[in-house]
Amino acid sequence: MSDLRNLLALAALVTTAATVPFAYPVVSPGRSFTFPADHGAHPDYRTEWWYVTGMASGADGKPIGFQVTFFRTRPAVDQANPSAFAAKQVMFAHVAVSDPAQGRIVHDERAARAGFGLAGARVGDADVNIRDWRLVRRADGRFTTRIEAKGFALDLVFTPVQAALLQGRGGYSRKGPNPAEASYYYSLPQMRVAGLISLGSVKRQVTGTAWLDREWSSNYLNPAAVGWDWTGLNFADGAALMAFRIRRKDGSTLWAGGSYRRATGAVVALAPRDVVLAPLRRWTSPRTGTSYPVAQSLTIRLPEGIRRFVLTPIMVDQELDARRSGLPIYWEGAVTTQGGSGYLELTGYAAPMKM
Repeated sequence: MSDLRNLLALAALVTTAATVPFAYPVVSPGRSFTFPADHGAHPDYRTEWWYVTGMASGADGKPIGFQVTFFRTRPAVDQANPSAFAAKQVMFAHVAVSDPAQGRIVHDERAARAGFGLAGARVGDADVNIRDWRLVRRADGRFTTRIEAKGFALDLVFTPVQAALLQGRGGYSRKGPNPAEASYYYSLPQMRVAGLISLGSVKRQVTGTAWLDREWSSNYLNPAAVGWDWTGLNFADGAALMAFRIRRKDGSTLWAGGSYRRATGAVVALAPRDVVLAPLRRWTSPRTGTSYPVAQSLTIRLPEGIRRFVLTPIMVDQELDARRSGLPIYWEGAVTTQGGSGYLELTGYAAPMKM
């Protein structure tokens, strides 16, 4: 109950805070990315996230998926307000584990106003936290996370083995027909994972691969958009594929894009006409009544021709209801495909996304 009261108080603070006339920075082409600085926060922008998804296995070889996500948002309040209680930056976090042996995803979430040593996002390098939940980049270049959640825990180390993959045009990723509907976006695919995943009293030493997505934006979605389908896939040969489509209310595609990094390291940027995601199987949540296309066909157009992948969930019940922390109901699931694995994210099916 104390967490619930804190969340309600936080929501009230953000809702009732006096707004001030100002403009968020606009995302535009031509930005130069600098690391490790761009692993860190960009607090002037409206929305930002650090998004880690991965597939691992223990000694038994059985797959287990995991997700660790930290969001930062800048409310439209006076950033010059000297009060320590002003909600100038707000942090959200969501963590989940997908174990087919459980048959249903387990997840937990938190939200907090930045400050007081309880929550924040460092500028200059990756270090985000809400109380004892943390994702940080160490001096040796590896990322670590330690999460003690309700009924499960993560203690993982992520080792990058490839350079950052700048999405879109040099990290400028269009999300709609208006050029300002865009994000700065890069990924670290094919990260090696090692550590401990605990479910209840069962602790499992695991290894695997992960994908880190970093995005920040001030104007992410077109007014006609209700949500998106997104996937990030790591392949056994070292290749990586990201693809997405932004959907209208009628289910048609408003915008699409992605990138394919070959095993050689060469990158092919995917334009809207180069990406087609189509449902193969739907699943309806018994809790929310929401229907999701949990298995999909992904077709991409490459210079040498068409490639098609079938995305199959490791289990169908991977719906996350994160309303308690101010996040939406959505489906975020571990999937397999020919020669690889990754995650599929489906938003805006329960209700239109607002960003």
